[in-house]
Amino acid sequence: MNKRLTLIQLDVHVKDVEYNYNRVTELLHESLSHNPDIIVLPETWNTGFYPSTELINYADANGERTLSLLSTFAREHEVNIVGGSVAVAIDNKVYNTSYTFNRSGSLVGEYSKMHGFSPAKEEIYFAGGTKTTHFELDGIPCSTVICYDIRFPELVRMAALPHTELLFVPAQWPTMRLRHWQVLNEVRAIENQLFLCAVNGCGAIGRVQSTGHSAVYDPWGTNLLEMDTNEGIATVDIDFDVVADIRNKINIFKDRRPELYHL
Repeated sequence: MNKRLTLIQLDVHVKDVEYNYNRVTELLHESLSHNPDIIVLPETWNTGFYPSTELINYADANGERTLSLLSTFAREHEVNIVGGSVAVAIDNKVYNTSYTFNRSGSLVGEYSKMHGFSPAKEEIYFAGGTKTTHFELDGIPCSTVICYDIRFPELVRMAALPHTELLFVPAQWPTMRLRHWQVLNEVRAIENQLFLCAVNGCGAIGRVQSTGHSAVYDPWGTNLLEMDTNEGIATVDIDFDVVADIRNKINIFKDRRPELYHL
């Protein structure tokens, strides 16, 4: 089975919510010229990565604006959308939440980032999620983790175990750790024998530069696509027969011995 992934790498403007929603809407429409099956957005595109006491004033109340925008777009254009993540305010807490919609505009996946990036005090200003997400897009088993989560192989394995073939990683990853971004995403694809679609932000987030370099890796660790540091749209076609091929040749899931893993 072949599917076309279209990645939107966005220069998010911190706290400028109106600009960000308008720009995402423009880029979603532009991306349709790529004839996508699945469109993927980066992390916290509505507010920027902004751990702060002010964050709740900019977050999307109950996710309503984001849900309406992405659901309507997916339904009207019959396209799957992995909505990166947005800052969402619920009951006086802010969550870093990803919403995924199928071609009919139905919400099929919801995930809140579990691991707060402690050097930025993210865990103080964002409430953490407590469960993984598993969903299907066009019959393909998928899951999502967010940015810093990719450093936790236990979580990624949990996301991969229910036969996941495509993992999404929306992020706002900085230039100073570009090599980590590349290596961690590649390794997670290899060790879980799945396609990994990592969509990063770009541009300045305060004093920190988001590195861009959104990328797609196949289950062998082959880099199928890597963007530069600029805002833009990129597309790649992927063949999911590769997943069955590698899992038949090297069946790590059959060979696992979880009874021995005391974590």
